Amino acid sequence: MKFVFSLPVSMSNHLFLGLVFSFIIAPGFLMGEQPNRKPVVLTERAKKLHQQCLVIDGHNDLPWTMREKAASSFKQADISKPQPKFHTDIPRLKQGNVGAQFWSAYVPSETRLERRSAHYTLEQIDLIHRMIKRYPDTFEMAATADDIERIHKSGKIASMIGVEGGHAIENSLSLLRVFYGLGVRYMTLTHSDSLDWADSATDVAKNRGLSPFGEEVVLTMNQLGMLVDISHVSSETMDDVLRVSQAPIIASHSSARAIANHVRNVPDDILRKVKQNGGVVMVNYFSGFVVPESAKLMTDMFQIRRELKQKFPKDSDFNREYNRWKSSHKMKPGTIHDVVDHIDHIAKVAGVAHVGIGSDFDGVSTLPTQLEDVATYPLITQALLDRGYTDSQIKKIMGGNLMRVLREAERVSKRLQNNTE
Repeated sequence: MKFVFSLPVSMSNHLFLGLVFSFIIAPGFLMGEQPNRKPVVLTERAKKLHQQCLVIDGHNDLPWTMREKAASSFKQADISKPQPKFHTDIPRLKQGNVGAQFWSAYVPSETRLERRSAHYTLEQIDLIHRMIKRYPDTFEMAATADDIERIHKSGKIASMIGVEGGHAIENSLSLLRVFYGLGVRYMTLTHSDSLDWADSATDVAKNRGLSPFGEEVVLTMNQLGMLVDISHVSSETMDDVLRVSQAPIIASHSSARAIANHVRNVPDDILRKVKQNGGVVMVNYFSGFVVPESAKLMTDMFQIRRELKQKFPKDSDFNREYNRWKSSHKMKPGTIHDVVDHIDHIAKVAGVAHVGIGSDFDGVSTLPTQLEDVATYPLITQALLDRGYTDSQIKKIMGGNLMRVLREAERVSKRLQNNTE
């Protein structure tokens, strides 16, 4: 595709050169503004490069899938063998060259109504520990960035825990500290519902962002060395977190709102502040958040779920009605190119140093073509090569950026702890 630039005669040479420079060096421009949308074909060059990457995924919901589909039993679903009903199993993790994984300790927001959120979250944390213990040749728990490097070099998958939703701490900083002691290294401040201290992107605001206690939660996480995750929170909460946090933040599984207009995605003004903060936005794969047409269809998804839950408290009834709603709101799955569009946009707005991968595998119903499971990460490497990214940039996106954020959070934690002694 050719580009013809028509500039006013009066335009200065400096401005002209600046425009040319910004177009040419922007990630993705080498393939043009409309990249090849054909299926990605994996080359030997991409395979070799991908093997050199420390691939870190910010969010995988296998623990919840195990709870829902296998009664939390690895006897019922032995992930050392292919599990075609899941997005994740050990053979495919190895195919994807996954070097480190944040396993999500997720429980639904409505568990807070019965004050059982912490209880269920502890069960999910226990499940993750049992998984690592059951498959010691594959997984090892990591507590620090150094641990991740050491475990990766040993050929195992470094495993960390992310608690998805601040309802899990039941308004208790003591519980937050307990979770850290059990291996939790990030917490998503909200899930689908707003809390007493933080607003969700998909619920009515209670605080216009963070409450004073919410600010205390963020600073306590900084002190512990636990990453603050702004996925699922409102734009106002994102803004408050970036104002308050003394350490780089993450969005463990979010995408770019400018590409797909859904409140679960990060707007450009926040992306620019993420750059200033030093954080990283890890791109989600869910078709309903990354494909523009599907994002429009999914605008009311969380509210519909909430209303159906109230109307049909029995799980079987709710599942029947929610599946009925989904069948009448079929989204376009899209392709790998839709996901890479988000990576591209975040790289352009915030910088290549501030984007990563947070698939949401086993936590979503619909995935783009060529990103159906954990074996497909090499195709992201290929797609980035196809758009003109350098080897160094791809290594950052696939995991290097998250490692930098972890190390800086650890440094901030030491400083804050020294200041309180």
